[in-house]
Amino acid sequence: MARVVVIGLPGDDQLYLADIDAGTVLPMQPPVSGPLAAANDLRNAGGTIVKDVNMAVAVSSSEQAFSGVFDG
Repeated sequence: MARVVVIGLPGDDQLYLADIDAGTVLPMQPPVSGPLAAANDLRNAGGTIVKDVNMAVAVSSSEQAFSGVFDG
């Protein structure tokens, strides 16, 4: 099973494709139609979309993540 995640961040119109097994994160073209395009439209309107991911946390640096910081 490939472990690939599409990521969108608040204030950033760009979508990113993270391939966990390859260790890469690359910008991707937002889709113009289909379910992923609809999800992207919802997130651009302020929504949060979660599917098949059970944890995602934005931190300000990798140092924070590695030190265990989890500010809400």
